[in-house]
Amino acid sequence: MSKQELEVIGQDAVRCPGLSAAPLDEDQAADLAKVFKALGDPVRLRLMSMIASRGESGEVCVCELTPAFELSQPTISHHLKLLRQAGLIDCERRGTWVYYWVLPGVLDRLSAFLSSTRPAGVPA
Repeated sequence: MSKQELEVIGQDAVRCPGLSAAPLDEDQAADLAKVFKALGDPVRLRLMSMIASRGESGEVCVCELTPAFELSQPTISHHLKLLRQAGLIDCERRGTWVYYWVLPGVLDRLSAFLSSTRPAGVPA
């Protein structure tokens, strides 16, 4: 995995059409590549799943995430940082612990992009 830093993708990032709706332009492809790169690691994908399973209004403490992996706490924190930088999750420190949640609309935007909708009259 490269050591390249991921730029944070804001909530106002370019909206992308569905995968089959129209070809992506260079900026859209670059923004989505950052998100998929962040999700391309099995540990980060599991972390995202664990956080997302709480729903968009839920949150999870890092103290609940770390025991699920045979990795050190600094390694888990690094993976969480990459998910934050990709614009997928956010966090807040409360005393000793850090709490994470999925940013609003992130899962809906990814789902809309990946959904395969065909124009009327086009055979499947």
